Amino acid sequence: MNDNPEFDDIPGTTVFTAARSHQGFHLNQFCMSLMKPENRERFKADERAYLDEWDLTDEQKQAVIDRDYNHMIATGGNIYFLAKIFSSDGISFQTAAASMTGMSTEEYAAMMLHGGRSPEGVRSIKEGR
Repeated sequence: MNDNPEFDDIPGTTVFTAARSHQGFHLNQFCMSLMKPENRERFKADERAYLDEWDLTDEQKQAVIDRDYNHMIATGGNIYFLAKIFSSDGISFQTAAASMTGMSTEEYAAMMLHGGRSPEGVRSIKEGR
């Protein structure tokens, strides 16, 4: 879902647009609910029951249960909201980001300390360049 198809041509990047914000509204609101200790406790006690209280799609609920952050983003999640989930799990932002890239935490940290992902390589999916 995208309100600007040109953004879909950026390899490895999902741009959070107005359409994605609309798609992920309830997912992101669920994430924000985890700022309250009592909600984190309820979520940790029975994740599925807590998720069922929110107007999430089954796909979004499964992505949360699986801790598939990339899929949560694909279904409208915003990384800054999703941070509430991995914070609730006691996972650092760095570790969660590393898991999203398929790297170890150490590999991810080294990449970031050396300037981040290289701008070299495929820059357009449709053009293959």
